[in-house]
Amino acid sequence: MRKLSKIGLCFFSWTILALLTACGEKGLGEDDILAYVQNTSRITWGVKADTPLFGVLDIETRQIQGFEIDLAKAITEEILGEEGVAEFVEVSSKTRVPLLKNGNIDAILATMTITEPRREIVDFSDVYFEAGQSLLVHKDSGITSIEDLDENSVVMTAKGSSSVANIRAIIPNITVLELENFSESFIALKAGQGDAVTTDNSVLYGLASQDSDYIVLDETFTNEPYGIAVNKGQENFVEAINEALETLQANGVYDELYDKWIGSIMSNNR
Repeated sequence: MRKLSKIGLCFFSWTILALLTACGEKGLGEDDILAYVQNTSRITWGVKADTPLFGVLDIETRQIQGFEIDLAKAITEEILGEEGVAEFVEVSSKTRVPLLKNGNIDAILATMTITEPRREIVDFSDVYFEAGQSLLVHKDSGITSIEDLDENSVVMTAKGSSSVANIRAIIPNITVLELENFSESFIALKAGQGDAVTTDNSVLYGLASQDSDYIVLDETFTNEPYGIAVNKGQENFVEAINEALETLQANGVYDELYDKWIGSIMSNNR
């Protein structure tokens, strides 16, 4: 397997406004993104920088690090070879699809659940991670199940997340505070503004790793398969990504990345 360390890393600290209005090298009418990235030897990935374990900004290096970052670099190498460059643009649950549609990024690799409504506007790769929605609570909260919440409870999550509809399908009148991201949701929980943070357990494990007073409940109440999103009509690019994922799973690289970033943290929460 070629060494992942040979892949270049560029992180653009553009503001969201600039990203949404900038004129990129490729327009919305780009015919073939796979041909484009092969010609430029680079893939621009939309990733999260506020989701511990999956993608978080390292203050000292000013680079985003995490499972999805390493996976993007590995996929880039499989598609473009050792000289391929993985570039990263920070996205949120709210901004990731607009940035993709505007041509600012080539693909979204940002804890994005594959859903039928989303399939109407983007195409997805094969599943690269199986998650499930759960609750992050204080260890002394007395909350051991979603059944301990009711219409008088308050939960926090990020804007643009599918978590809101999911929990309201179970508790229709529950109060949901939608904050800018999951880090802000965790801060609100610690400040006593609600009873729990709810989203995919994979994201919650990352938050819990920052403070041992908080735990993720074992119970999940949805299935949240993550996929890599690309613009509609890019079947060749989707196929290339799927082939890369299959290779990484077969040669053990995927398992190495999973163990590096996620496996031990989930075990420690038990």
